Order: sequence, then structure tokens, then C-alpha cells
Amino acid sequence: MKQLRGFLGLSGYYRKFIKGYAHLAKPLTNLLRKGAFEWSAEAQTAFDHLKTALTNAPVLGIPDFSKTFIVGTDASTYGIGAVLMQDGHPLAFISKTLSPKWQGLSVYEKELLALVFAVQKWQQYLTGQKFIIKTDQKSLKWLLEQRLTTPFQQLWLSKLMGYSYDIQYKNGKENIAADALSRLPSAEVLLLAISTIQSDLLELVKNSYSLDPTLKAYVQGTFVLGPKYSLIDGFLRKRGKLVIGPDADLKATILN
Repeated sequence: MKQLRGFLGLSGYYRKFIKGYAHLAKPLTNLLRKGAFEWSAEAQTAFDHLKTALTNAPVLGIPDFSKTFIVGTDASTYGIGAVLMQDGHPLAFISKTLSPKWQGLSVYEKELLALVFAVQKWQQYLTGQKFIIKTDQKSLKWLLEQRLTTPFQQLWLSKLMGYSYDIQYKNGKENIAADALSRLPSAEVLLLAISTIQSDLLELVKNSYSLDPTLKAYVQGTFVLGPKYSLIDGFLRKRGKLVIGPDADLKATILN
């Protein structure tokens, strides 16, 4: 019951991005009634549909490097969680269970651990620009102004050197998503949709060139298309824009 409430709290936080959320979640919300908790095939189906909705567009978005990234973090007794966002729109989720060694840390130290873990996981998006970290641990707001008194603080704060960020306090009611992720019972969950989109689709784009004899010859260096075209890291571009080969399924996937 507790895990179900956590999951519904996470999914409900982004309900405005999920079409027909109330209908999808109804079999699960019905289980919250007194004495009604019995996991059924209908509940499993609803659970799977909501997980799919959370990890696909339009719920998870693509990063816009002209906008500010926001990292929301939280820690519980047994785990840490984080959400990468822009304009309130989630881009990726992270959840990790803490080992017994880390479970013995203080609340402050767990929150600091969650913060550093999230920043390092998403460093490819956060490096070189200022971002915002939101946490429900008030003392972390003054992290950069505090005197470092323990080896733990010195070690983990040093991992944030080179990043430009502001830390903002966010009360528990506004930090539902990261809070729910930090309480997941699984060993580690990485729903990095951004990375999946980048690696899978771009590899398919490269493969699509072989379907056109002219594009294939240009990529292999045996044919010249003209000054408008360029080949960068194996990707064909026309006036700087990515060229897609004659693969109907790939084009439909990109448009979707």
C-alpha cells in the first residue's frame, strides 16, 4: 500500500502531461480504499500503462539548452531519487537504493549524496551552464557558505567543483516526484529517456544512409554531393541540418 501511494504520487505529479490519467490510474486508486487492496491483472495492466506513459513523450521531454535545467533531489531512509526538469517538464528520472553503509548517514549527508549523485549522472547536460538544484533539506541551501567540518562533506562537495548552480529550498509537498523516487524498493532505476533517444535514433539515422546509393557513396567518400552537404561524426548534414535516409519507419518514429 505504501509503495502504491508513492508510485501514484510520482505519476500524479505529472498528470497534466498524461492523457486520460484519471482513467488509467482508476484501478490503482481503487486499491487505496480500506480493505480493497488486492493486486489483480487489471491493476498490473494499469501499473504498466502508467509506467509507459511516464517514460515516453509527451511526459519526458527533450532538453533545450537555451533554457535552465532544474534538478530536484530527495533522500529517504533507504534510497535517493532525483528528477531533471525544464519549465516543470520532466526530462529524466533517477532512483537508487542505498547500501547498508550509506543508510547509516545523517539526513543531511544523504541529501548531499543525492544531490551529488544526480549532478554527476546528468553532467553532460549541466556542464558549462548554470542550473538550479531544488531540495527539501533547508540546510543545503547554504551549502557553499558552510564551513566544511567532516571528511564526508569535503569529499562530496569537491565533486561539485566546476559546476555553476544555485540551491533552492523546496518543501516536501512540492517535492513529491523526487520523494517518491527515493522510496522505490528496487536496487537502481535509471529512466534516462534522453540518452535512449539519442543513442537509438541516431544509430538508426546512420543505418538509413545505406538505403540510398547516393547517400551511401557520399558517406563512404566515393561521391561528392556539393558544398551544402557535410559529414560530421558519421552523420550527414545539409546546411547544418541532419539528413534522414529513405527509411519510412524511422521517419514515422521521429515524427511521433
